[in-house]
Amino acid sequence: MSNFTSDEHLLGDILGNIGKGRIQLPDFQRGWVWNDDKIRSIIASVSQGFPIGAILTLEAGGSDIRFKTRPIEGAHSTVSEPDTLILDGQQRLTALFQAFMSGNPGSTTNAQNKEMRRYYYFDMDACLQDGTEREKAVLSCGKDKKLKKSDGEDVDVSSIENEFAYHLFPVYKIFDSGNWMWESLKHWKFDPEKLDLLRMFESEVIDRIKQYNIPSIHLPKNTLIEAICLIFEKVNTGGAKLTVFELLTAAFAAKKFSLRKDWEKREQRLKKHAVLEELENTSFLRTLTLLSTNAKSDTASCTRREILRLKVEEYKKWADKVDDVFEKVDCFLQSQKIFNAGDLPYPTQLVPLTAILADRDGEIELSMRDKIARWYWCGVFGEMYGASTDTRFANDLSEVTAWVKEEQDEPRTIREANFHENRLLELRTRNSAAYKGVFALLMRNDGCRDFDTGKTIEDQKADNDNIDIHIHHIFPERWCKEKKIGKDIYNSIINKTVLSAETNQKIGGKAPSEYLKILSETNSLDMDEILNSHLICADTLRNDDFDGFFKARKEALLKLIGTAMGKKPISREDEN
Repeated sequence: MSNFTSDEHLLGDILGNIGKGRIQLPDFQRGWVWNDDKIRSIIASVSQGFPIGAILTLEAGGSDIRFKTRPIEGAHSTVSEPDTLILDGQQRLTALFQAFMSGNPGSTTNAQNKEMRRYYYFDMDACLQDGTEREKAVLSCGKDKKLKKSDGEDVDVSSIENEFAYHLFPVYKIFDSGNWMWESLKHWKFDPEKLDLLRMFESEVIDRIKQYNIPSIHLPKNTLIEAICLIFEKVNTGGAKLTVFELLTAAFAAKKFSLRKDWEKREQRLKKHAVLEELENTSFLRTLTLLSTNAKSDTASCTRREILRLKVEEYKKWADKVDDVFEKVDCFLQSQKIFNAGDLPYPTQLVPLTAILADRDGEIELSMRDKIARWYWCGVFGEMYGASTDTRFANDLSEVTAWVKEEQDEPRTIREANFHENRLLELRTRNSAAYKGVFALLMRNDGCRDFDTGKTIEDQKADNDNIDIHIHHIFPERWCKEKKIGKDIYNSIINKTVLSAETNQKIGGKAPSEYLKILSETNSLDMDEILNSHLICADTLRNDDFDGFFKARKEALLKLIGTAMGKKPISREDEN
């Protein structure tokens, strides 16, 4: 049995109910965005009886959730409780309502995306002329009522007499055309030729629009909110993706609570922390839902369905705690040498991390911190948070919190995490979470001291927050190319480290033996110590021994990763 009905409805009836406020929009719908060309195009299509696609509607007043609603732009109804909500078809129906029904100039934009107001007219002669594209017969003009006819003539239609004289029919008179037609006949003194023009235009254009049917798929009011969200995303492929935050915002608004305003205040405070600069409102909701569901039933969940079931009271109960613990997350990540959002391996991992720390009110002892760090790095190097993660988040919350309290064995994220040695060869860009993780571990290990100044990256940032620090080749790219070393080899993370841009300029393109000599002459630093902070064997650089360097650093990085994950040895590839 279908959970929807399908039918066809006269365009005039739909637009009339929009004007009365019986059909409105749920507040999560985006604003009106169509430009002048699109509006003229859809008017032309309807006037020829061409299909413009089905609309999707929802019966209002469901018990599962009540959305805050608003009229379509241009409708001025005072009805607060509509019968029907538009889920898909907003742009088409807004364009047609403003053009055919409102009587006022519709809001739109031009090709340069500049806002403007437009009236629409049919060039009656062009509509009835064989070979003329209908879109060219649909004209628009501003409030001054000056436009260019299809034949290029500039005309002024600020008076109804000029509309008659130039054979320009105002589109907003379509559903009330009788009076305009009668007055035009009187203006033309019942000229038989003009009567034929009117009859043909009425038959070819006006009647087609009045008889135009739009297919409609209608969902009953008992449709679940998660189904509404999913259906909306499937059919609304042309627009931006609807998030659970926007749906919940509309639901909470019906309860007189502004989720958006509440989030904006929290966002302003949280994003003062560099590592949280890209924190999404959906991540905040997922964390809150994890904690809320776990407290209610000891079975945590943060699926879309559970988020959409949140009540305003539950949100208010947990929001401040989640807010506070996110700030503690910033401290934890800094202890792992992750200082900004761009260096965060998995932004999604913030959700379970925050929920886990919330179980301890953000306060964790050193032994617990080590365990949580181990879980964190297993997630990063096991690359566990790149796909669907809702189930893993829930498991992490229950299993990691129990593990740190020594109430159960290692959580499955740790058990399942694996890092193969050849994965290092595949890490070449910052797109990979593991790539970012390696450099955080290097800084956590011994600071990654700069080749020229001897300062750690952290110290350099403290001295000058604007310092340009990037990941550079250890054996320079130009040197590697000259030595015919494969691009996939010299571009791997094994041959890269963190240096200031200034230092990189000093060593750029030179053989390691050469740039080490230059650096030794300009400073009195212990280069062996500095290179060791990057897990680089100094002798291999002094001898320009790429193979020796590569093998030694690969082993050192594998050991570093294995220590962080608590897995020794790291998985080795089959050598056969």
